[in-house]
Amino acid sequence: MSGASGARVTADGWGWRHAGRRSHAVSGLDLVIEPGERVLLLGPSGAGKSTLLAALAGVLGGDDEGEEVGRLAIDGADPRDRRGRAGLVLQDPDSQLVLARIGDDVAFGCENLGVPRDEIWQRVGEALEWVGLDLPLDAPTSALSGGQKQRLALAGVLAMRPGLVLLDEPTANLDPDGVREVRDAVTGSIARSGATLIVVEHRVDVWLPVVDRVIVLDPAGGLLADGPPDAVLTAQGERLAAAGVWVPGWPPRAPVRRREHGLAASVLSVDDLAVGRTPFAARRPEIAASRISFDIAAGRALALTGANGSGKSTTALTIAGLLAPVSGAVRASPLLAGGLDPSPHRWRSRELLPRIGTVFQDPEHQFLAPTVRAELLVGPHALRVDAAAAAARADALLERLRLSRLAEANPFTLSGGEKRRLSVATVLATAPQLLVLDEPTFGQDANTWAELMALLAELLDEGTAVVAVTHDQHVVEAIADAEFSFTSGSTADVVR
Repeated sequence: MSGASGARVTADGWGWRHAGRRSHAVSGLDLVIEPGERVLLLGPSGAGKSTLLAALAGVLGGDDEGEEVGRLAIDGADPRDRRGRAGLVLQDPDSQLVLARIGDDVAFGCENLGVPRDEIWQRVGEALEWVGLDLPLDAPTSALSGGQKQRLALAGVLAMRPGLVLLDEPTANLDPDGVREVRDAVTGSIARSGATLIVVEHRVDVWLPVVDRVIVLDPAGGLLADGPPDAVLTAQGERLAAAGVWVPGWPPRAPVRRREHGLAASVLSVDDLAVGRTPFAARRPEIAASRISFDIAAGRALALTGANGSGKSTTALTIAGLLAPVSGAVRASPLLAGGLDPSPHRWRSRELLPRIGTVFQDPEHQFLAPTVRAELLVGPHALRVDAAAAAARADALLERLRLSRLAEANPFTLSGGEKRRLSVATVLATAPQLLVLDEPTFGQDANTWAELMALLAELLDEGTAVVAVTHDQHVVEAIADAEFSFTSGSTADVVR
């Protein structure tokens, strides 16, 4: 069965403002995207890229969630009246897994659209073939790698036969092999289906070979640039880089660190560690990685790198005291423990707060308050920090991480990059001695990336220890004193 024809997208003075926000996430947008075009949508963090994709997918919300101006249309109709015509793939594949088996998960969208049963399973097989996911239909979705999960999410969208495929940073948390897997799956499937493609991605160089148009949103409204990739990025590269767009050939500003060589006081040691999680109803944990040994010192940064599924995040959570070791030991030094048991997983949450701060891979997992400002006060309040001192620190973090204008906004209405900066700020508000960060830079434009790196460099100079799980080689080059590479699910090696 042939694929759907490409959809036509039009915007006439379109804009959207989330409820409780003072300014529009997008405003004054005028554009036409013709059927079958492949568009790379760029812009500084907070420019409204994800908001536009959500609007085109018809899931942005109603009048109670925000204010809309102008007109946005797919094939001349309101996107909310054309659901099924557009398919959205988000940056976090786990948030899109619905059912336990691969075939059922791909079929889910078609079932909601009322596609006849026989046709559903024909579409499921075709979509899995298009994305190159050659696995049994009853294979468990929980056993897939990050790249496979993202291809599965794409297959679920393609099975619905959309005329418009929307990708919101689909490779943000993937290793290099996973990035290529997803990009190639997108390219092949779009070629077969004939759908229009709009992809939001900070990894510009990955997508340039497969798109025919670049559109750059202006946070102040309208567009910064629009045209063929070479014309936009070559002729206007300097101006776009200054605005925060990741332009190939324009590297981000490197932070300045006063690297003090020589011995530094140990904060935490990891000795022959094995890490894992215990699945529901299981008696024993599944080992994610083992034979892990290293030391973390005050004022030093350690990067944890390696393929998706190799155990980096599980190791980070174990170091942070949020998971118990399967075997081996994580021992806090007297400097960090301050009289407590040396095993961080035995500490209470109030004891962890000033000692080890953790930034999860999904920032939404750590939001508790109704506003951005209130979120920054949760930790200090739990530690009974003086209210004036806590407020002053919150204001300083809001300013430093470019969140001041969003102080009264609901954290869940922020862009992906803004949520990430807020999640980092909430941890810094309690001034922990050790920071454990899981993918701290995803969703950042070049300017906010540089600001975040500069802040971490300052904390390192002040003696804070940092452990960062990352696929971002720029992070490793900018702040890491050592790199610990997970070469498989059971071994790990210090490579730097």
